[in-house]
Amino acid sequence: MRFSTSRTSAALAQEQVLSLFRIVVGLLFACHGAASLFGVLGGAFGGGTVAAGTWPGWYAAVIQFVGGGLVMLGLGTRYAALICSGSMAYAYFTEHQQHALWPIQNGGEPAAMYAWTFLLIVVAGPGSWSLDALFGRIAADRTATAAAPAAAAFSSGSQDGGDTAAVAPARSEVPASSSV
Repeated sequence: MRFSTSRTSAALAQEQVLSLFRIVVGLLFACHGAASLFGVLGGAFGGGTVAAGTWPGWYAAVIQFVGGGLVMLGLGTRYAALICSGSMAYAYFTEHQQHALWPIQNGGEPAAMYAWTFLLIVVAGPGSWSLDALFGRIAADRTATAAAPAAAAFSSGSQDGGDTAAVAPARSEVPASSSV
């Protein structure tokens, strides 16, 4: 029995670490978007903001800010992380790879790391500390609460209060030796 307790502890720790990982990654990604959109935290390109509507910079910043916030909160996590991963893969292949093959040579390390990190979050899920998990628990509780009266009515008898004893259908038994 001790083995199952350690597995439960390990699974709990894994869920909590996954949640912390998702929160930190989402926060850092949202900070990139905030810097580009609002000029905070040093701004875009060493100061200032990205002009609204410019392709692809402004759209990337919106994805970073909104997607990073959603991932951080754990709301629509897998969808948001998939969009974030795709945007970073796009950024790597369109902006960085043309300069050199390896991310360390072309300045694309952050884009490559974010692309793979968000893909990991898509596959692993949001973890236990997320709004997705909270809403899932609330929905499960509502379903259980709604199912409880129906289950109670079924187990206590029919809806009209009749007898719940199972009655076997009558079978016509024909003796095996009877001739027609």
